[in-house]
Amino acid sequence: MPAPEAKAFRRKLDLAKGRVDLSHGAGGRAMVRLIEDVFHAAYASPELAAGNDQAVLALPPGRVVVSTDGYVVSPLFFPGGDIGLLAVNGTINDVAMAGAMPVALTAAFVIEEGFPLADLQRIALSMGAAARAAGIRIVTGDTKVVERGKADGVFITTTGIGVAPDGRSWRGDAARAGDAVILSGSIGDHGVAVMSRRENLSFDTEILSDTAALHGLVAQMAAAAGPSIRLLRDPTRGGLAATLNEIAQQSRVGFRLSEEAIPVRPEVAAACELLGLDPLNVANEGKLVAVVAAEAAGAVLAAMQAHALGREARVIGHATADPDCFVEMETSFGGGRIVDWLAGEQLPRIC
Repeated sequence: MPAPEAKAFRRKLDLAKGRVDLSHGAGGRAMVRLIEDVFHAAYASPELAAGNDQAVLALPPGRVVVSTDGYVVSPLFFPGGDIGLLAVNGTINDVAMAGAMPVALTAAFVIEEGFPLADLQRIALSMGAAARAAGIRIVTGDTKVVERGKADGVFITTTGIGVAPDGRSWRGDAARAGDAVILSGSIGDHGVAVMSRRENLSFDTEILSDTAALHGLVAQMAAAAGPSIRLLRDPTRGGLAATLNEIAQQSRVGFRLSEEAIPVRPEVAAACELLGLDPLNVANEGKLVAVVAAEAAGAVLAAMQAHALGREARVIGHATADPDCFVEMETSFGGGRIVDWLAGEQLPRIC
């Protein structure tokens, strides 16, 4: 018969009612059970199941692209997603914005003592499903448990690995005067979805996070007019305003936008008015901004609109020769205003 300690080692976690305790991060049997019952089961990754402290990957030809991001969103579950879905999609998008095809992710968890195992399993399952939907694997990671009150539930850090074709160079300093600016869809959905749950706000139409993996859309754009794409960015924290100001500073150009061309869902616009927010400053997690040579704008726009995640894509402006690197916008009333960086923290803990 198996020894008592062997039976204890194989005992499954109580995923329905159990909670994380400090032993789950101490390196012993409890930690192994947590990793196997929650993460191995959710990710179904052969590299992870091997039990090593690293993963060995065979990469296709090209240049390796790596990006790391941390996720501390509050609340952890929000309309349209959760912190796990956000961690996978957000890091995939950071890799994709360089024109790379994502290959694998790593994931590190900092979990607060007392966190419900059911919620941890829900997050892990969400991550596993998102990774499989994107055609990638979560191949290695780390788990730490901290004392109660030290981590606000769970924090996740992910690193994405991708491969970009040789010769493709999409960089933030590549915009040129005259280039077209294309936005893949409506702005503000994610930030407003998180805030509505945090503040217990309800609207006639539920506002959902737009979190999505964009590498398929990027691949379609690259196939249509890859050499004419100057750069891509996903307008996350700080929203469209911060993204375009950042590009302007890197490329030493200005931008001229049309307010009427920038799509904002009516319910998001109404929520922003209620909350005193500018949709241009609100985070997105499933949109991209493309700066492309003017002559290729039509081809890129058509390729985007042919993809499910780019059906609402629009040309929203163009780059200008401006030594001051201002982002300006023609308003719907025919006037103009400067679209500046966000001052302070408008929406804390949204990603």
